Amino acid sequence: MSAANPYRGEAALMIADQELVLRPSFNALVAAEEELGPLFALVERAARGDLRLVELAALFWHCAVARDDLTREKLGEAVLAAGLAACAAPLRLLLRQILRGIG
Repeated sequence: MSAANPYRGEAALMIADQELVLRPSFNALVAAEEELGPLFALVERAARGDLRLVELAALFWHCAVARDDLTREKLGEAVLAAGLAACAAPLRLLLRQILRGIG
């Protein structure tokens, strides 16, 4: 996997000593919205502290650039193993990109 490029709006999540690059592309966000509902509501839930673990993992799943042998279950377990504190930085970056755009 290549390193996350902040100039492309990418974030990184470490999974088993490997960096999973998360990119909030249009297609990724459309897929996330199809599953999770409106993105603005997702951002509002996150701001209130009401974002659920399943929503966090789903957003990461849809924004993952290269999943290779990663399954959704493995990603969920990795998020749980990393803990919410480790997931906060990439989540903030993705949510910021959703609100402000990339560029």
